Amino acid sequence: MAQLKITQIKSKISEKQNQRDTLRSLGLRHIGAVTIREDNSQNRGYVNTVAHLVKVEEID
Repeated sequence: MAQLKITQIKSKISEKQNQRDTLRSLGLRHIGAVTIREDNSQNRGYVNTVAHLVKVEEID
């Protein structure tokens, strides 16, 4: 199954609380942090919530 490589590229400091919580749920704590998650609708929703803070790549 395809996977998503999610990299945090911007700070969460001036963002809303729900966006901070979403980053924490994805396992991202600081700029440059990388996590690999399964490509499913739940994780796609997380990414859409914080799309301006992360970079997403599909990997096999």
